[in-house]
Amino acid sequence: MKYYIIAGEASGDLHGSNLMSSLKKKDIGAEFRFWGGDRMLNEGGQIVTHYREMAFMGFLEVIKNLRTILGFLKRCKVDILDFKPDVLVLIDYPGFNLRIAKWAKKQGIKVVYYITPQVWAWHKSRVYDLGEYTDKLLVILPFEAAFFEKYGFDAIYVGHPLLDAIEKFKPNNDFLPSSLNSEKPLLSLLPGSRRQEISVMLPIMLEAVQNSEMNVIIAGASAIEQDFYHQIISKYNSNTNIHLVHDRTYDILSFSAYALVSSGTATLETALFSVPQIVCYKGSAISYMIAKQLVDLKYISLVNLIADKEIVKELIQNDLTCENINTELLKLIKEKDVIKSGYDDLKIKLGSKGASDRAANEIYQLVISK
Repeated sequence: MKYYIIAGEASGDLHGSNLMSSLKKKDIGAEFRFWGGDRMLNEGGQIVTHYREMAFMGFLEVIKNLRTILGFLKRCKVDILDFKPDVLVLIDYPGFNLRIAKWAKKQGIKVVYYITPQVWAWHKSRVYDLGEYTDKLLVILPFEAAFFEKYGFDAIYVGHPLLDAIEKFKPNNDFLPSSLNSEKPLLSLLPGSRRQEISVMLPIMLEAVQNSEMNVIIAGASAIEQDFYHQIISKYNSNTNIHLVHDRTYDILSFSAYALVSSGTATLETALFSVPQIVCYKGSAISYMIAKQLVDLKYISLVNLIADKEIVKELIQNDLTCENINTELLKLIKEKDVIKSGYDDLKIKLGSKGASDRAANEIYQLVISK
């Protein structure tokens, strides 16, 4: 069978690769064409566009790059028609994927949305588009199926695929710089996976920790070249204990005592590695002002959202300052056992591993049905 998959960010690339691996176990003749990244490429098939070319973040940034985005949409539609897939699988990335879903359904193509947009947080009207323009909704958070049911749509809870990814991971400490002081704890900085995000988050994080007595490692994203990081690091690195390690985030988290994490999937990954963290977020003033009017949530991190209580501290927009980071780091050290206990409860809520296999089975059953 022919599978066309669209993932527009690093987390989608991770989950897409695990889904492809599971689909190959169900369908030995599986043929893939996709928008994604290096992890999906390693599973085989043909890549159309790498997600790093599509990494636009925030309302203002999307408007600025609208012509480019429209060009991607046109290219994608032509490519799907040429490939003639048995099913189109959309992974998160709602601004792009919802438009493709609407178009694809009109072409008679079977559409599965895996890892649905967080419509429970904002743009609740999109729930009707998801219901109308897809054949199956596969959700990964415990409360999402009930949310869709309130609107009259069936959604299948398959569990969270991060549980699979972390279960398969085997830590290796060969990345640790020889200059690290083994007697000091490791503080990891996860400033995000997009250039725009990193250029805002990393300077604030570095300024806060540049005189830290802990070992500090920056988790570099695989799609961002090292020179981009070094240009930022050179302005703040007065501490020889600050290091950049590329594309080894899970290894870094495995050996970390504490973490500063840009809001997103990485907050949940950090929790699943049981690393006490501070969640950081800062966007452009205009994007943040618009988001504040639209988003109806008590929290921004997946950790707190799933738990429905504050497990980790969130420093958002104007609260994200060096002074506040250092104040919260001192609290983090004192309260680490309480945070880890909260993580244990979170893991129970997420349920069992096997999300990728369950999602693959749902997709395969749709493909072979008449």
